[in-house]
Amino acid sequence: MLASENSSSHPVSFILLGIPGLENSQFWIAFPFCAIYAVAIIGNIAVLHIIRIDHTLHEPMYLFLAMLATTDLALSSSTQPKMLAIFWFHAHEIEYHIEYHACLIQVFFIHASSSVESGVLMAMALDRYVAICFPLHHSSILTPAVVGKLGAAVMMRALLWVSPFCIMVSRMPFCPNQVIPQPYCEHMAVLKLVCADTRVNRAYGLFVAFSVVGFDMIVISISYVMILRTVLGMPSGEARLKAFGTCASHICVILALYIPALFTFLTHRFGHHVPRAVHIMFANLYLLVPPMLNPIIYGVRTKQIRNRVIQGCCGKLP
Repeated sequence: MLASENSSSHPVSFILLGIPGLENSQFWIAFPFCAIYAVAIIGNIAVLHIIRIDHTLHEPMYLFLAMLATTDLALSSSTQPKMLAIFWFHAHEIEYHIEYHACLIQVFFIHASSSVESGVLMAMALDRYVAICFPLHHSSILTPAVVGKLGAAVMMRALLWVSPFCIMVSRMPFCPNQVIPQPYCEHMAVLKLVCADTRVNRAYGLFVAFSVVGFDMIVISISYVMILRTVLGMPSGEARLKAFGTCASHICVILALYIPALFTFLTHRFGHHVPRAVHIMFANLYLLVPPMLNPIIYGVRTKQIRNRVIQGCCGKLP
């Protein structure tokens, strides 16, 4: 991003480099990125459509899945169109002063969507816990109203936690060199361009990351410990296998989100010896792979969704 000619504290435009070190390969790298993005968009829209038209799927598990699909659409679409424009059309610069705010809006959507996705996965773990440990009371505990309140709480947490560091950055002066060495605006990358003491911003960023991910992972871990205790106590091997099967897709989705997310987060702050190209590629995959994998995992492992997809494609159920 380029600083303004009159030394304004806010830049006139930004330069997003893409993937430093792989400039000559970016044109070809964009093709698999585009394919992944297309699968994510089609898959999540298909999941939302199936849940909307099939009233038998208006249950907590599928309502949470609809929230996850909506979040995945927001997460991937907040970065990929601009990224593909950089890779294919060399549209590195975001021009005009208003786009400074567009960069911060992108920062907000990336981190807010990530927070919401983590919160929805936590809510889905609670749903699995109630379904397996209290099967007779599942429908009375997780009513549609409770599901709605959980979804609203997750969204409100993202809004209240993420907005402050966007506001703080917007009020700080920027250095003359406004170049971001990656294909999208992200909190730590933008913060490195600030010509002021950023310790408060960095501390708050750490607080948000650990309070969101830490809290969600603790709840998920406790839920699965209780699930494991209940499942191992089942007398029937078939019942145990079925219970594990209902959790397998959720566990895969959790791993697909948290592993690249934690790698990206820790590398930004402590991985100074990690090659920049490797770090940025992982950061891009963190924004692309979970939105692509989530509908595939649930589509393959969830019989109702799988049958609906087959019915839509082939006109009949197997």
